[in-house]
Amino acid sequence: MTERIGPATGYRRIATEEAFIPPELHRMYRDLIASGGIDDPGFVSLMGYYLGSTSERARNVSERLQDLGARRLADMDAAGIDMQILSLTSPGVQVFKTDVAVAMARLANDQLAEAVRRRPDKFAGLIAVAPQDPTEAAKEIARGVTLGLKGVIINSHTQGEYLDDRKFWPIFEAAEASGLPVYLHPNTPPPKMIAPFLESGLDGAIYGFAVETGLHALRLVTQGVFDQFPKLTLILGHLGEALPFWLSRLDYMHRGTVNSKRYDFMKPLKKKVSDYLRENVYYTTSGMAWEPAISFTQSVIGMDRVMYAMDYPYQYVPEEVSAQDALPISDADKKNFFQTTAEKVFRL
Repeated sequence: MTERIGPATGYRRIATEEAFIPPELHRMYRDLIASGGIDDPGFVSLMGYYLGSTSERARNVSERLQDLGARRLADMDAAGIDMQILSLTSPGVQVFKTDVAVAMARLANDQLAEAVRRRPDKFAGLIAVAPQDPTEAAKEIARGVTLGLKGVIINSHTQGEYLDDRKFWPIFEAAEASGLPVYLHPNTPPPKMIAPFLESGLDGAIYGFAVETGLHALRLVTQGVFDQFPKLTLILGHLGEALPFWLSRLDYMHRGTVNSKRYDFMKPLKKKVSDYLRENVYYTTSGMAWEPAISFTQSVIGMDRVMYAMDYPYQYVPEEVSAQDALPISDADKKNFFQTTAEKVFRL
């Protein structure tokens, strides 16, 4: 174990993309893989590893995911983390049939709300929903508000379907009406996309996650989600899945594509693509504790739109906390980065 990280001076450290799973859902994942009853190579690759591998990494992640008590709190203390924003790990309930998914989202939210009630000083949480039934998902968002949860977690695609499809827009309507942010978290690429990633071992967090989730976020922008829901707040982890690097090219190519009428379904937007990515989206550093990338994102997106995250337990590296304490920014910006932006976005 590395040296313990002490408390920060002048700010609290709030980690904004930290995963958990109810033990019941953990068992259901295992049973689903064992039964062979799922046609999702990405799920089998990802969860088959964490549930079936005997490696130290897989065992530690699997155990830590299920812990909302002493072990998690000890890990937070050792890393100097004051609070975690907890969300249901990918792929959440989105891999199940509709009735099971709806029931398991409720169970996950009840367990999370109970953990928050036990330690409101340490935990806040995001509402899991089953996009398979958008009407029920909207109802669960409303129920989650009564439980005291602070946002909505969507683990990217749902069995190959994306939220730019208007049938899913009741979810956005409910989130906007409740003033809750939607955290768009990665999933492994869907079956139609995953083959070249799997054959090269790049399907997970190493690269496939970013490609798949960046695509999803762009679909939301270009299909007009933020024109329809202008007050909707989206959160992207991993410094925006590389989208901040592409702002100029996205604007140029989107404008050219719309003007050429290449695709009948790609219509003009009220703003530039980069405007939505700067005005409707917040970004976290989960898994990306690298100063040049953080500083670049802050410079092109805005200092007040980038928040700290660890990506626990998948990337539990306490020394990364010290590295981000040392970012070359002012004390006021550092407090925004670690604390006050998260307090504003999640209404803590």
